[in-house]
Amino acid sequence: QVQLVESGGGLVQAGGSLRLSCAASGRTFSSYAMGWFRQAPGKEREFVAHISRYGVTTYYANSVKGRFTISRDNAKNTVYLQMNSLKPEDTAVYYCAAQTGEQYDYWGQGTQVTVSS
Repeated sequence: QVQLVESGGGLVQAGGSLRLSCAASGRTFSSYAMGWFRQAPGKEREFVAHISRYGVTTYYANSVKGRFTISRDNAKNTVYLQMNSLKPEDTAVYYCAAQTGEQYDYWGQGTQVTVSS
């Protein structure tokens, strides 16, 4: 079992930055990969970023590449999403997820990010 709690969302102006955090508990944190997803109003949830168990491999959705950075601190059981140059279209509820098998199978409750123009 894995429990995930996101934090760090809020309201920011376009061009600004936010850093999201996701604290994990339960299973050994370094034993699974992590991801960030988001869901905007009226839209389906979409992939944002992924990081491997030890942070060696990362990949991003094209829409955030070059602006967002995913990282993790296994000593703190935490994964981060640094979001720079935010745009109004980044407005969404952001979720972290744990990939303990082939799928992302544990999810946090989400944190709201709102980018004003």
